[in-house]
Amino acid sequence: MNKATQEARRKDAREKIELGGLIVKAGMRYEKRALLLGILIDASQRLRDDESERLRLTAIGNRAFGSGSD
Repeated sequence: MNKATQEARRKDAREKIELGGLIVKAGMRYEKRALLLGILIDASQRLRDDESERLRLTAIGNRAFGSGSD
């Protein structure tokens, strides 16, 4: 495997770890995967056409990141 491929794989793995960390931070570590996927699909569909919902949820996320709790 060449260096560029290895770096791409490392970057991909790191991104997946970070995304998993968001599930933990949201307090949803022990929820079923189907539920988590359903939540994300639903949110994706709602965000497509609703900028105010995007802003509302972003504010919630920003507060969670600012709280310092993991």
